[in-house]
Amino acid sequence: MKTLQLSEQKARELYRSGSKELKTVLEESFGKDFFSQDVTERVKTYLDACHELGREPLDEKKLLELGLTEHDIAYQKLAIVTEALNEGWKADWDNSDENKYYPYFIMSPSSFAFCGSGYVNACAFAGSGSRLCYKTRELAEYSAKQFIDIWKDIQIG
Repeated sequence: MKTLQLSEQKARELYRSGSKELKTVLEESFGKDFFSQDVTERVKTYLDACHELGREPLDEKKLLELGLTEHDIAYQKLAIVTEALNEGWKADWDNSDENKYYPYFIMSPSSFAFCGSGYVNACAFAGSGSRLCYKTRELAEYSAKQFIDIWKDIQIG
């Protein structure tokens, strides 16, 4: 008898789009709680996002040696965080009816703070970029608050 091994990420992907029977099998293997946990409970740090996607964290020292800046690295980290929080959702830029949410911030010489979130149908504003948009307002706000230090590095970097 052969054993099938699934990563946590692949199991979640299959669960989202699977039949009732497949969901039952996955729940028996991973536990029902595994699939009911909200992504914001699983992804609280950049390293959690890497784990969620089954990726190794960036080798920041090596990237700096190769000439990337702190800003470049922060952007790459946020791209990973965004992908993890969106759980497979990708913006459809050909669909102007689909909302795409992004956080925005208030910057002054003495502070950097999350201000709110907005959405756009077919464009992205400087400072966030289309790759860093979210499927819901709640995820955009969570990202801005939970990962504010990384957002600060990308905005100011």
